[in-house]
Amino acid sequence: MVHVFCVNENARVTQRRASVYTFHIRFAVLGLLVLTAVLSADGAVSTHLLPAPREVYWAGETALSARIAVRVPGQDSDDEFAARELEKAAKENVPAGTNVGKPLYLVTLLRRGSVEGRALLARHKLTFDASMEAEGYVLIVEQRQAWIIAGSASGVFYGVQTFKQLLPVPGVKWVLPTGVIRDWPAMKYRGIDDDLSRGPFPTLDFQKHQIRIFASFKVNVYSPYFEHTLLYPSHPLAAPPESSLTPSEAAELVDYARKFHVTIIPQQEAFGHLHQVLKNELYSDVEETRHGHVLAPNQPGSLPLIGEWFTQIAQEFPSPILHIGADETFDLGAGLTRSQVQSQGYGAVYVAFVNQIHQELAPLHRRLMFWGDIGAADPAAVAGLPKDMIAVPWEYSEKSSFDSLIEPFAKAGMETWVAPGDANWNEVYPIAKTAFANIQGFIRDGQRLGSTGALTTVWNDDGEGLFNMDWYSTLFGAAAAWQPGESSIEAYQEAYGAVLHGDVSDKINEAQKELMGAHAALRKALTGMTSDELFWIDPWSAEGSGVSGKIVPVAAQLRMHAEKAIVLLAGARSANPHLREIDALKAMDMGARRIDLIGLKFQLAQEIVDGYAQVLARQHDKAYRGETENMLDEISSMFGRCQDLRDGFSAAKYEYKQVWLSENRPYWLDNVLVRFDLRIGEWQRRGERFAALSRDFQIGKELPPVSMLGLGVAPEVEGKR
Repeated sequence: MVHVFCVNENARVTQRRASVYTFHIRFAVLGLLVLTAVLSADGAVSTHLLPAPREVYWAGETALSARIAVRVPGQDSDDEFAARELEKAAKENVPAGTNVGKPLYLVTLLRRGSVEGRALLARHKLTFDASMEAEGYVLIVEQRQAWIIAGSASGVFYGVQTFKQLLPVPGVKWVLPTGVIRDWPAMKYRGIDDDLSRGPFPTLDFQKHQIRIFASFKVNVYSPYFEHTLLYPSHPLAAPPESSLTPSEAAELVDYARKFHVTIIPQQEAFGHLHQVLKNELYSDVEETRHGHVLAPNQPGSLPLIGEWFTQIAQEFPSPILHIGADETFDLGAGLTRSQVQSQGYGAVYVAFVNQIHQELAPLHRRLMFWGDIGAADPAAVAGLPKDMIAVPWEYSEKSSFDSLIEPFAKAGMETWVAPGDANWNEVYPIAKTAFANIQGFIRDGQRLGSTGALTTVWNDDGEGLFNMDWYSTLFGAAAAWQPGESSIEAYQEAYGAVLHGDVSDKINEAQKELMGAHAALRKALTGMTSDELFWIDPWSAEGSGVSGKIVPVAAQLRMHAEKAIVLLAGARSANPHLREIDALKAMDMGARRIDLIGLKFQLAQEIVDGYAQVLARQHDKAYRGETENMLDEISSMFGRCQDLRDGFSAAKYEYKQVWLSENRPYWLDNVLVRFDLRIGEWQRRGERFAALSRDFQIGKELPPVSMLGLGVAPEVEGKR
């Protein structure tokens, strides 16, 4: 089979700086080990690749012709799908107008056991190691043709993903680097966990979009997290109507993911995190505490309920692994199992129930996975867990070592995956610095201690998290799981904008760094509060007043970072109309504007307090009457400070709604929008109150003291009167 499509040679030439990626290279033809950048000998070729390939050697460059053909001699259906994906990627980069008269540039997809595959490897003196069999590939790029050789359909697919990243984006010179790549993953399982139980629930189309992006970064596991949002027809109470995954949708998603070599490993909490189920009266006989969070062990209905859930799950998801959750069972021992926990210990009761779940689900013939926080809570209890289960220790902070989280399970002979985090929960934009350090260290230590997988997690604890803000950190998790050892954060940051968005200007990368700078300014001024809390807090409340004194001194710096990010994003989009993942850029813009509003809110709230203090001090001084009137207008008028904050929250609400609906179903959205409405109404009412005071001032009425206006100021401010 040959796919033929056309490309335009007449692309505008733009200087692209060299990637900062450096790799240890083994080029078999030369028989030597060298260190090189992704750069040709004459410095003309520059490219970014994510994940970084294991072995690379670039020898030069070749101009692409107007037509590219993709050849699949083996006619394997999976390889033909990969060929179509390559065809689509090339077409996306084609500017208007094509020159079809040029010779073909031929890309051939081969299995390593084929006659042609063996001959090519021998001709180039390239080995295909056992470690490459499952998902590895060889990519050979020459002047007029290229070959992708792999031992499996997955390997062919991943070779295609790398070749897609080599294709020049619109607006740059239409050339390819020539040379050889040998590549294979460091970890067998490379996954993304997505929280679908705390507010936003994606549309099926967006989940498919996620799978496409994940697969392009060589992710092979998508793990949606369910507490109550997987619809069970026999247990319909908990699942929100129109905001849960139905059996038919699950089947469609599984079939779609398979084409992209992504396995869906569903997570259904089967122990803790079940409040949305247990608040229903029908489940009152299996709750540990009244309307609580934990399923009670040893209750007659507990195991049958789990069995019913997972029987359906096993029918819908053919994955060899099922995730039972079992984390944060804080209520255990607080209710029906109080006496058991007191006599046997928390760890013993926990492990006993996990063993019962394991036995209950044994007829499904699937391996069970669980969150491994018991390893930190009670390491001695780990020995009692079934050895064929997969433990997933998790930790989301920056640490010098993660060994203590992994070792209890490794020493017990259990397979482990590691679960770093995106640092998005309760934040208006994810904290990339925390996420990068956590992902880098946890995956590094997991690889060293034999973990077979990494599951980078996204959590929406505040009900507001939007996945289009999460790509920056989660895709670093994908790269780190493929790459061996400690992955370079700096190298990833340099490559990210070009690979995901097709941005060769570096503006998107710089915008991400500006948002990291904004978070750093907040963290320096204030620890213990999230940016989400700072966004919603009333600066004149008792708590807000205490925070204000710490935020105001850094507000200008905070806002400068956020506003620079907004300008950089706008510049990138203006300069290149062909940028990819525009919805993610809109979400990034929204995050920057919300951070900017945090700073503005505390600035203006303090300016109102200071301004009104001066008004009070001068209200009877006729010499300052005009100035005093202006001060009142600056507090409340068409463009007064109260109106600025009302307008700021109104604009933020509008943008948030658009970003939400670009990826999620409408359910739950109103629970977030009402918070915007409350802030909008709050500043509208305050503006009206100050406008009334301004009118009172005009007719000579005495203005009330600060304490009567609820400005939340310290007593010494009153003294300024």
